[in-house]
Amino acid sequence: MQPTSTFLKKARELDHNDPLATFRQRFYIPEGTIYVDGNSLGLLSKDAEQSLLRVLNEWKTLGIKGWLQARRPWFYFAEEVGEMAAELVGAAPGELIFTGTTTVNIHALISTFYQPKGRRTKILADELNFPSDIYALKGQIKQKGLDPGKELLLAPGTDGHTLDEDRIVNMMTGEVALVYLPSVLYASGQLLDMEYLTREAHRRNIPIGFDCSHSAGAVPHRFSKWGVDFATFCSYKYLNGGPGCTAFLYLNKKHVHKEPLMAGWFGYVKEKQFDMLLDFKHTQSAGGWQISSPGILGASTMEGSLNIIREAGMEAIRKKSLQLTSFFVELAGSMLSGPDHGFSIVTPPEDHRRGGHIALTHPTEALRITEALKARNIIPDFRAPDIIRIAPVALYNTFTEVVLVASALHEIVKNKEYRKFKKQRKAIS
Repeated sequence: MQPTSTFLKKARELDHNDPLATFRQRFYIPEGTIYVDGNSLGLLSKDAEQSLLRVLNEWKTLGIKGWLQARRPWFYFAEEVGEMAAELVGAAPGELIFTGTTTVNIHALISTFYQPKGRRTKILADELNFPSDIYALKGQIKQKGLDPGKELLLAPGTDGHTLDEDRIVNMMTGEVALVYLPSVLYASGQLLDMEYLTREAHRRNIPIGFDCSHSAGAVPHRFSKWGVDFATFCSYKYLNGGPGCTAFLYLNKKHVHKEPLMAGWFGYVKEKQFDMLLDFKHTQSAGGWQISSPGILGASTMEGSLNIIREAGMEAIRKKSLQLTSFFVELAGSMLSGPDHGFSIVTPPEDHRRGGHIALTHPTEALRITEALKARNIIPDFRAPDIIRIAPVALYNTFTEVVLVASALHEIVKNKEYRKFKKQRKAIS
């Protein structure tokens, strides 16, 4: 093993030359903690706190007048925050709306795009996707009176951790009515080639959508340029919107004429919404797929968070994210390799195939090693049965912290510290 001091020297040089280093000061980092769980819940920024406090005060001082007289009028809040976030994912004006939750948005979009007809009755997804996505797809198939056991095709993982895009393309047959995939696999951190998959789906006249919850804010996207039909993503991971914060819904402008089948009054044509007519007429944008009134207080943090991300720039964020995860891979190769440790990395090593986190596996003790890290005030997360996810975030983590995480993992296994902890998983891991 290369001496930790050598790695620390390298890390301090990288931290000294880090153009994003000052952004760390704008986040609340729990005292004495190394937080590498930003792919599960991002930290609170001072900017997000201020936008929340401002909106809270607007409610206090304006009451109902805040819908039109707040600094950012609540009535148009979803549209304006959508425009703020559009550059992060390459959305054109009107294609991105800040609304709902990820799973609700999946239902809203799939209900529109899944229209089984003739031989085309199947949805193509994958077996490594986040379970909530699969639940929603099965529910939508049932709503069409069909059997998910027959109509939901799941592309298999090649090794239990990653997907083969060519294999997915080969499954895009004449029976497939819709393709729905993740941008980044939540467990392994594999980044799929969305542009290639979109192009191949369209060559076969199949609409395609993506869940980008594990990439938005860490990986730049080009939805409009690639021709992605639809997408949704949460805002509480790399976007740092806070627990349960409102999600985003993307709809390519070529589809605004379609009908939102999960219709709700906030999707009505904006200037006529308060006419209270019983015949639904949706606004010709992603906003037409809104359902309910937005939770303004819970959504207010996103304005401040987006100000930070836009100031830093997605390309700079992606560059540092790749540097951080590459550095961890290098450290793991030196500190955590060999039979004495038992660790393996299942995240693809290539930059273009890697999202914002590293999936470190241990065949027998991943859960207890995670608990041992937490006891040292290092916060990763565990995904059953054997994955420890390490997500150093470009805006608030340092290269020095990455060295300390790897060193802690080495010591925990070497000294068998994990034996102090139970093998039973807590309600949240």
